Amino acid sequence: MTDAPVDLTEAAAAIAVADAALATAVQALKAAGGADANQVVAYDVSHAASALATASSMLTYGTKGPLESRLAAAFIADAIAEMAAKFIGREALFGLTPSWIDGASAFVTTYRDPAFVASLASSPGPRHLDADFELVGDTFHRFAADQIRPHAEHVHRTNADVPEDLIAGLAEIGGFGLSVPEEYEGFATGGESDYIGMCVATEELTWGSLAIGGAMITRPEIICRSLMFGGTEAQRQYWLPKLSTTEEMAAIAVTEPDFGSDVAGVVTAATRTNGGWLITGTKTWCTFAARATVLLLLARTDPDRSKTHRGLTQFLVPKPITDSEGFVLTQDAAAEGRSDANGKLEGRPIDTIGYRGMHSYELSFDNWFVPDANVIGGEEGVGRGFYSQMAGFENGRIQTAARAVGLMQAAYEAAHAYALDRKVFGSPIFDYELTKVKLGRMTAIIQACRQYSYEVARLMAMGEGTLEASMAKAYVCRAAEWVTREAMQIHGGMGYAEEYAVSRYFVDARVLSIFEGADETLCIKVIARRLLEGSAA
Repeated sequence: MTDAPVDLTEAAAAIAVADAALATAVQALKAAGGADANQVVAYDVSHAASALATASSMLTYGTKGPLESRLAAAFIADAIAEMAAKFIGREALFGLTPSWIDGASAFVTTYRDPAFVASLASSPGPRHLDADFELVGDTFHRFAADQIRPHAEHVHRTNADVPEDLIAGLAEIGGFGLSVPEEYEGFATGGESDYIGMCVATEELTWGSLAIGGAMITRPEIICRSLMFGGTEAQRQYWLPKLSTTEEMAAIAVTEPDFGSDVAGVVTAATRTNGGWLITGTKTWCTFAARATVLLLLARTDPDRSKTHRGLTQFLVPKPITDSEGFVLTQDAAAEGRSDANGKLEGRPIDTIGYRGMHSYELSFDNWFVPDANVIGGEEGVGRGFYSQMAGFENGRIQTAARAVGLMQAAYEAAHAYALDRKVFGSPIFDYELTKVKLGRMTAIIQACRQYSYEVARLMAMGEGTLEASMAKAYVCRAAEWVTREAMQIHGGMGYAEEYAVSRYFVDARVLSIFEGADETLCIKVIARRLLEGSAA
């Protein structure tokens, strides 16, 4: 049983049963008044849909070999079981009866069997990437092993800064130019290679460290995509080559204290003055703001709040490198030949339990001057900042899913190695059934999350996949919390000690369901609404 390939015909049939139940649940949600009026149902429907989409991606992967088919079967059975757990006792709210799962129950019983899941404990399976992408993976994996991991624990424990030699090294292997087109001295060639390459590189860098690896290339990607969507040619020619080499380092100033996921609601104001704009307001969770030399800032240029997203504009805000412990910058209007008010920009670091190294800041702007030349898109870009910002964020959710995969992979490897080495009651803890089942479930989850990320990346390369990227983030980031938690648990008491990296993996994983779209907002405002829009009348 443990070595034999699985006939995935039964797996496909089980997914069809679950898909039919999901379609019924979506219709029930629509009939009950929609997502906002039924948030619990909408949330559970969104996560069920995300898990099933991830499971469906494993049907193709499962055809590539006996091990692949077993990983697929284990994950599909697990996903359907999780879906059943959401529905049980609330079937009426989802328009179902308890018998909805009957057509899939035999499959779930077979492939959730502890002996079957345990057989996968040491078998994570191949990625099945093309040779070019394997080369990308190998390159960034070596960098993560040689350059990131040696710094990761010190940075995390002391809340230190990202070492400058690490930044320089990542630039040398092209990490900051992955989203910069070749014509602007970057490495992006367009199409599928850019999206999958970003996923592969992000996964490997995060395997080294989420904070000082996987997250390092996020900010330049956002600003590059914003410039490619809405910037002028002169702005692209000036900024993109500099971002690719780290001559310029970016931070993103969008989120505000009262407006997190609600980007259209920002209130930081930009008012016209001679030769430019004066920025006043507060931004928060601006990661890497002290080290950055340019902020991508979204501000309201039309005071008419009824225009929401139509009144927003993006600005490139240059700044010097400053102290990571906090900073105050000033502008002398008279010295700069301006007759308006002096400017002030203050940065306050926000301490966090994980995701350390780049530091996040609250930024307070008071009449901070930005010249007209730094409006993204020039005069035509005024009032169009929301659209450029969304283009910048386009790849953020799938990239976050890739970060979750890399973090899970690191946690699994640590747990697997520790289980083989640690003896309890005279035997390695790996020999115990419960440990093997935990590790086996990890292998199936990680591979499924990885394969679905690749599938979504291919869709995004074709200009599609917006819903799927949201579903990938929703499922994968929650999965990372379970994987890192169980990896920590396998370490026992030592898992709670900072001596082992697994404690860092656990606290780092917790941020994944919060940034790039909080899980609840993503499920209720994006996934559920899109599912309702796409459902039959």
